[in-house]
Formats: sequence, C-alpha cells, structure tokens
Amino acid sequence: MADCFDLIVLGAGSGGLAAAKRAASYGAKVAIVEGDRVGGTCVIRGCVPKKLLVYGSAYRHLLEAAPSYGWDLGEVRRDPARLLANVRAEVDRLNTLHIGFLQKAGVELVSGWGRFQAPGEVLVRASDDSERLLKGERTLIAVGGRPHRPAIAGAELAWVSDDMFLLESLPEAVVVVGAGFIACEFACILNGLGVQVTQLVRGDHLLRGFDREAGKAVQEGMEAAGIEIRFAHSPAAITGQCAPGELTVTTQSGEQIPCGGVLLATGRRPFLKGLNLEAAGVAVEGHRIPVDTDQCTNVAGIYAVGDVTDRINLTPVAIREGHAFADTVFGGKPTAVDHETIPTAVFSQPEIGTVGLTEAQARARFAQVDIYKTNFRPMRHTLSGRDERMLMKLVVEAASDRVVGCHIVGPDAAEMAQVLAIAVRMGARKADFDATMALHPSAAEELVTMREKWRPG
Repeated sequence: MADCFDLIVLGAGSGGLAAAKRAASYGAKVAIVEGDRVGGTCVIRGCVPKKLLVYGSAYRHLLEAAPSYGWDLGEVRRDPARLLANVRAEVDRLNTLHIGFLQKAGVELVSGWGRFQAPGEVLVRASDDSERLLKGERTLIAVGGRPHRPAIAGAELAWVSDDMFLLESLPEAVVVVGAGFIACEFACILNGLGVQVTQLVRGDHLLRGFDREAGKAVQEGMEAAGIEIRFAHSPAAITGQCAPGELTVTTQSGEQIPCGGVLLATGRRPFLKGLNLEAAGVAVEGHRIPVDTDQCTNVAGIYAVGDVTDRINLTPVAIREGHAFADTVFGGKPTAVDHETIPTAVFSQPEIGTVGLTEAQARARFAQVDIYKTNFRPMRHTLSGRDERMLMKLVVEAASDRVVGCHIVGPDAAEMAQVLAIAVRMGARKADFDATMALHPSAAEELVTMREKWRPG
C-alpha cells in the first residue's frame, strides 16, 4: 500500500529543503526523502563547516600580527583536533535544527534512499532494509552532487573534500590536487593550521572561470603564505599506507612527493547513482539532469533543482530554484530564476568576491570595455608590515558606462561582493559609482574613487 503525497522531494539539501517547506506553506502534503543527515552538502560537508575551518586557520595570521598592535600573547599552541571536533559538533547541531524546521513546516521526513519505480512512484529503502512506497502527484529531484575521484592508481588512498570534515587530526604534510575553489580553499585552511602544503595544478593558472587577474592575485598570496604550487603537474599514482598516513604521490613526470595525506579536489558531479531514473523516463545529459526554465525535466510532473542539474552549483542558487519551483507549481505565482549576476566567493586566503563578467567574458561580449583597477596594501597591515596586497577591479561596458563586473581580492571581499551585486543587477553605471561618497578609512572606498582607466603598459 502506497502513501500518497502532493509532492515527493528526493534529497534534503538546500534546494530540496527550500522547495519542501515553501510547497508545504501553500498547503501541499509533502514528503522529503533523505538517506543521510538533513542539510545537504552545504550544511553537513560543505560551505558551513568549511567556512568555520577558514575562520580557524585565519587565526594564525591574526596572531602573527598581534605584537605590532600591542598584544604579547606568549607561547601559542595550535590544536587542529579541537577545531575539527568543534566543527563537527556544530554540524550535528545544525542537522538537528533542520529536522526541527521540517517538522514545524509540516513536511514528513522519510529516512532512507529513494529510487523511482515509475513516474510518480518512489520506493524508499531505510537503513534496516525495510521499504516504503510513496506516490506523488509531483516529484522533485534535489539530490545534489558528490566529489569526483579521478581514475588514477591508488586514488582510493586519498581524501575527497567530504572526508576533510571527518578528520580527527592533521598530518604534517599534504598534497592537494586541483586548481578550483575547493582545492584553493583547503590548501589555505591546511596551511593556516600548520600543515606543509604542495598543490598540484594540471594547467597554468588557478581558479578557472574566475577573472584571470584575480586568480593570479590569489596565487601570489597563497605562495607568500608558504604554499608550494606546482603548475603543469598531475598525479599518476598514489602509493603507501593510508591509515598511518605514509603516502607518496608520483607525478606524471616521475617526481615523487612524500606526504601524510592527499586531497583530490578535482571537481564534483551530480549524484544520480541509485535513482533508477530509467524507470521514470527521466532524460540524462552527460552526468546531469537537464531542465527547462520552470525546473521541469522531460517528464511532466518530475522536476529537478540544484547541483543535480549542473548549471550554477551554488547553495543560494539551489535555494532560489527550490523556492521558484514551489511558487510556480503550488503557489500560483510563476517565477523564473535569474542565473545572471550571481555573486560568488572563494574563501581562500586571500579571499575573492566577485559579481558579473570577467574581463575576458566582457571583451568577448562587448565592442569596447573599460577597466578600472587598483592594487594596494590594506590599512590593517600598515603596522604589522605584512606584505599582503588587495586587488579591486571594475569591468565597464564603454558604450553604456554600465558596470558589468566587479572583482575583489583581499579581506572581506565576499562581504563587499554581496552588496555590489545589488548595484550591478540594477544596472549601475560607472558614473553612479563615481557619484557615491567614499567611506573613509575603508578598503571599500577604493570602489568609488577609481577614476583613471587602466591601459596596458
């Protein structure tokens, strides 16, 4: 006998939770299926615990600068194990909190892994192997993604990003493989916590998809902090003993790098395993589920949001897509998600905050582009003497004077990018920036005081 619902949501991550609670607020009878903890990648093994680790690792730099501001702290001892344990405790608290939010919203949490039996029919298998059949007028796939482990010898000996939050201690040396934001963020976290970090990058630059100049500024900051970045290097094999932490990475050029751990941060893919999409007739394109502007798959009544669609894989995007789906389908308020002008951050050290087009993207789209930029040492480092630079860059379409891209590298870059996103989305012109009064002394005032166009040379 099947239990019937207006909506079955597969996955209790950011997008699924947003859609389930919003649909329930419109009076829908909703079940959400989850075989893991509630909260998804962001809460359990992504944005939130990672940002806490970023905060923890940043204390190294604060403590180093403390004497120049009159604070003599004496002996300082690092304890990464305590930080890791405290982060796990916070994740547990948030998991419980999100379960409570579902109960308050009137959404039924069905624990177990769901798979399609037919369109609108989901069979859920719990941890005790018991099964429950759910029938739904509509089904939303919001199962997110998982780290991709590349096919190299010994890859099973390495960590992926999910594993980093389960560690109880840190080795003395780690090899990080990858050039994206996850690789750079964890390289900086480990470095800040006292680990010797070697980062292997297949290409010739960091952070593909971000403004090249911003990526270069991050690279310089990471290298100044002691991270060794080796470009045009890829691992061919990993050998050794995983448990004792005695590993060796052999690169494709034959170089051997001994270490206590290897992090493979080489991308993520939608988590389609076990969904039995064939039984529902849901089309798959490569590794992703394609959807239209209303989040609908090729099958009427079956929708998908978030990382499983592999469009813009960010938590706020998944949440917005989940809300838009519920508003459209259950609220009678057709809502389309604007995937343009999305603010983005990389919580490396130094940090990136960005919104809009990169310089290269703008030059490919517009006939003429003006660039305004500045590179300076933030005021916070004037007493400590720390040689950390800050980059601010505005990309302007010359014909309209419209600011189409903002890129910041340095302290609080993400906070600034969130506010800048409002102006960029509203179509602010460079003249609007120029007419805005500066707030002094602040790093952000540079955004409204740049007057001279940048010219090569």
